[in-house]
Amino acid sequence: MLNMLEKFKELGLSENTLDALNRKGFEEPTVIQALTIPLLLKGEVDVIAQAQTGTGKTAAFGLPLIERLQERSPSTQALILVPTRELALQVAEEINSLKGRKKLTVVAIYGGQSMDEQLRRLKRGIDIVVGTPGRVKDHLGRGSLNLSNLSHVVLDEADEMLNMGFIEDIEDILSYTSKDKKMLLFSATIPDRILKLVKKFMPEYELVRAKKEELTVKLTDQIYFEVSHSDKLEALCRIIDSEEVFFGLVFCRTKVDVDNVAKKLSDRGYDCDGLHGDISQHQRERILDKFRAKRINVLIATDVAARGIDINDLTHVINFSLPQNPESYIHRIGRTGRAGKEGTGITFVTHDEYRKLLVIKRMTKTDIRKKKIPDIEEVLRVKRTKIKKDIADISSSLAAKEYLEFAEDFLKDNDPANIVAAFIKYSFGEDLNPNNYNRIRQETIELKGTTRLFVAKGKDDQITPRKLIDMIKQIAKVDSRKIGDIRILDHFSFITVPFEEAEIILRAFQTDKKSHKKPLIERAKDKVKRR
Repeated sequence: MLNMLEKFKELGLSENTLDALNRKGFEEPTVIQALTIPLLLKGEVDVIAQAQTGTGKTAAFGLPLIERLQERSPSTQALILVPTRELALQVAEEINSLKGRKKLTVVAIYGGQSMDEQLRRLKRGIDIVVGTPGRVKDHLGRGSLNLSNLSHVVLDEADEMLNMGFIEDIEDILSYTSKDKKMLLFSATIPDRILKLVKKFMPEYELVRAKKEELTVKLTDQIYFEVSHSDKLEALCRIIDSEEVFFGLVFCRTKVDVDNVAKKLSDRGYDCDGLHGDISQHQRERILDKFRAKRINVLIATDVAARGIDINDLTHVINFSLPQNPESYIHRIGRTGRAGKEGTGITFVTHDEYRKLLVIKRMTKTDIRKKKIPDIEEVLRVKRTKIKKDIADISSSLAAKEYLEFAEDFLKDNDPANIVAAFIKYSFGEDLNPNNYNRIRQETIELKGTTRLFVAKGKDDQITPRKLIDMIKQIAKVDSRKIGDIRILDHFSFITVPFEEAEIILRAFQTDKKSHKKPLIERAKDKVKRR
């Protein structure tokens, strides 16, 4: 085992797990992993871990679960509750990639996925279920999920589940579990309502905290392009071709997207490959070796598959799909600008994704500049400049000397300019063909003005303007000075905020559609329409 895994070994992990970490390219544990893993391996107390997203939380609870769970168990051994289906998929994929040779089955269950397919999987027997509260409750109601023999329960992003209105669902789900289970609760913040849940279900626990990282990327120039979904591939090609040097990571949301982008780029002649959870360890190592040796200069990957990749000289990171949260954005973009070198972070933003970009800009306190996608002439101009430079470099070296006689023979009876033009057409005509590029419709997204919001609390709930402002500030983290025109009625209230702050507030108070719970705060016009 490599020396760089010694710190993981000191935490008490087995050789199988260390081998899986080595294959994934992990080097040393994060702060929260170092604090949490030994406690969970002992299994003596429940654990509350206060840590933000992007600090290695999944491995912090996933590795001990892999170590402690039994192979070929007749019943479900662990339940991991998460707020969103995206996180359910991500957590399940990560645990599968870390289990090594251990025979454990992991499944993600969430709303929007075929219920019949989930029923078939659960019927076969699953060791670790990763699910959203709404869908887990659906299965409990159907009797298709038995939690009575659970040995472990993990609540991931508990404060986010609180904000989405899932706490009562979680308490209901926990009532189906054994009192002998061990619990781990991960949360970036620990509000009073979370503490109430802890007192009820975790009478003895140990609290560990990871110092919050500053969400900044200092050495990365950050840019976004407004582009329709259908034009993203064309935009990606133009960006790669318009850079003098490109050696970068392209992030996609799903495995299917990775495969599609990699295939289409490869069909266009780019040196690229893709990484995701279905890639075998042998393939992964082979692809990473090619990337490090720069035999390919474009690597397309999902967030999970890219973990553990530590390459200092990336010139670009491109968000083909916008990440789900600001922390993921920082961890993606932060892969450039390492070892004192500057890098460029590029994000493609569709109209539907623009609101998420506003949240990321605000939370990261980062200037993400808007630019226009390079036009075809600009791309060809860069290509011509590179060709001139490469030919000039060759002409000044000994490598061209052996062709002098051949060149002089060409020039005897021909015009030099015509000969050079013919040579360029013969060697680079296809590369410089403008028909290789498709037309792109330049997107323009403008979000201005203010929004009137409906709040489902009023005087009967002891709400005052001050209490309302404090609640919104605590949960949505918006500047209280932006909240105006407050009107408190008996059963509900209204506020007016700028559009950008409105999107942040609505996102902070949103609930999962499958839970059938109404959000505390909605757009006022949407509420009036329903009434």
